[in-house]
Amino acid sequence: MSLESLHDLMIEEIQDLYDAEHQIVEALPKMADAAHSKELKRGFEKHLKQSQLHIQRLEQVFKALGEPAERKTCKAMKGLIKEGEDLIKEDAEPATKDAGLIGSAQRVEHYEIAGYGTVRRFAKVMGHNDVYDILTQTLDEEKLSDELLTGLADTINVEANGGMQGSMSEQNQTRSDNRRNGQKTNSKTTTNGSSNGKSSNGKSTSTKSEKASSPTPQKMK
Repeated sequence: MSLESLHDLMIEEIQDLYDAEHQIVEALPKMADAAHSKELKRGFEKHLKQSQLHIQRLEQVFKALGEPAERKTCKAMKGLIKEGEDLIKEDAEPATKDAGLIGSAQRVEHYEIAGYGTVRRFAKVMGHNDVYDILTQTLDEEKLSDELLTGLADTINVEANGGMQGSMSEQNQTRSDNRRNGQKTNSKTTTNGSSNGKSSNGKSTSTKSEKASSPTPQKMK
């Protein structure tokens, strides 16, 4: 398909999203099965139903634009889903695997948010208000799904870290302590190297003024 207008580009982008949504519908049941957290399982199952609805909405968009509902292979989504499948096969602790699944799911969400945001702007510029409204519904749902995943990550990531969570203030304090310790070490090295009037290479550190102040021996009369 040659891209001779913004309309052509918009259709190609929608075909890409249409394929991406189909790939997601195929992948989400596997992610739900692999998840250990009940909340995460429910989140994947809920998003599966949303993705099926998103497919129907895109078909409405195609119809409103007078175009057939066709898929254009979304290579980016293919790669993102492949990474998720590789993670599922990994031998990992339950919470650690769940944390990884959330990361994989959010990469997918961010791709969709970018994609729907792009075609929605196209629709607005071209005056397709009905299409704009349909795409806005889906975009809002994708953003909400991403926020829900972030909320789950706040709990699951801590669990994957052994139940420990260090605050930023604690981390900053640690860095500050490390800097102070480094300064103390440098100070000790300098002091040890210049003690007894000698520098670190063993040479005398006496100044000319010290020599000048030494008493000059007088001649015997």
